[in-house]
Amino acid sequence: MAHIYIALVDTPGIFAYLIRKFIGQKYIHVVLSMDASLEEAYSFGRRNPFVPFFAGFEREEKERIARAFPTAEYMVCELECNPEQKKEIRTRLREDYGRRRHYHYAVLGLPFILWGIPFYQRNHFTCSSYIARLLHENGITVSEKHFSLVTPKDFYVYPDKREVFEGRLTEFIRLSGKMRGISLRDNGGKAEAYGC
Repeated sequence: MAHIYIALVDTPGIFAYLIRKFIGQKYIHVVLSMDASLEEAYSFGRRNPFVPFFAGFEREEKERIARAFPTAEYMVCELECNPEQKKEIRTRLREDYGRRRHYHYAVLGLPFILWGIPFYQRNHFTCSSYIARLLHENGITVSEKHFSLVTPKDFYVYPDKREVFEGRLTEFIRLSGKMRGISLRDNGGKAEAYGC
């Protein structure tokens, strides 16, 4: 058995506030990682954490995000998959990252999410829709909804995930820095180390 990781993210800002109000939960962004320490992690979001106006497919840099949003909170969750699924997902992420300038944030699709109407504009995704589609294409279905309608809330309520960390990103970085080559698991609300 292999694992991939989903990070649900709560960051400050007016756009985040509006999304938070719409989906009714604090986590408004989703990141897909190949490892528990989020060293190889991707998402559709800001191209630069300090500039909210330009978004697309990016590789997440947790230290940079922590500098931009020192109060950001993360919930990191583990999903089981088989080694072949993980290999295919990683390959696709790396290929898409190589063509990242061809991908854009699905701004036009946002009203359709409100209306519950599937809408897909070629190479345009939200953080949730991209990950939902990629996982579904590799045999992991987070929601029965059309991928364009999937929101961070669908990942939050997904029953086949296991929470391994919840708290400030700065704390996550501190813990993962202490435990290189070690993952985090939740133990009654406290993160503890376990061997990979």
